[in-house]
Amino acid sequence: MSTGPQRYSQIVTDKAHPARVYDWLLGGKDNYPVDEAVGEKLPPEAKDAARQNRQFMHRAAAWLATQGVDQFLDIGTGIPTEPNLHQIVQEIVPTAKVVYTDNDPIVLRHAEALLVSRPGGVTDYIEADVRQPEAIVEHARRVLDFSRPIALSLIALMHFIPDEQDAHSIVRDLVATLPSGSYLVLSHAASDLYPELAAQVTAEYAKGGIQLGFRTRAEVERFFEGLELVAPGLVTATEWDASGKVQDAEGSGIYTGVARVS
Repeated sequence: MSTGPQRYSQIVTDKAHPARVYDWLLGGKDNYPVDEAVGEKLPPEAKDAARQNRQFMHRAAAWLATQGVDQFLDIGTGIPTEPNLHQIVQEIVPTAKVVYTDNDPIVLRHAEALLVSRPGGVTDYIEADVRQPEAIVEHARRVLDFSRPIALSLIALMHFIPDEQDAHSIVRDLVATLPSGSYLVLSHAASDLYPELAAQVTAEYAKGGIQLGFRTRAEVERFFEGLELVAPGLVTATEWDASGKVQDAEGSGIYTGVARVS
């Protein structure tokens, strides 16, 4: 099942938005000329990064479902691009519950139309910003049982939160609400793997009015402090595979990790 219609804020079409630029990079059509203008100026590797990031999400979500996790809080959902998180996990656990969150109303309008749960499961949506963790958790509690494990998904999100907005504290506060046995799933653009490309991407996003804060491996690792990283640990998007089957991984400028809450 899905929840009823929500009331969202007005869509802003004269300023680029990360979710819509990401949609353009993935070949989607749910973006505006201002988003396309940013995407077209990015290096070709940006499309590879978007694809790699999405594939990591697919593998991580499927693995979590096989571990029995049936509750997911996905913040920074992005515009629906099939297969979506709930489709992946409900294929394995039909009764899984997924709460999607994004701060762009167009994302949530598409979510209502396209992110339709299996009959035995649940999908829900909230328009909110990750910088409002209390509001997100308050809403999520209406759907998810916070006495049982929950997977918190922060996919390609935290590099849009600069250091002055205390990204690490935001993640720490969200994780603190999760019960033992929960998981944090996080991907984050690297500043130290391909520095020149990272600088170019950051500059082009800035021209479009979007601030980025790519981070080093050590800085990304801080998001997982106090948690137990699942093998293979903190690696690039193309290297992460809990099955250990990855061989000759394609180069990637995105750090990824899945960690368990003890």
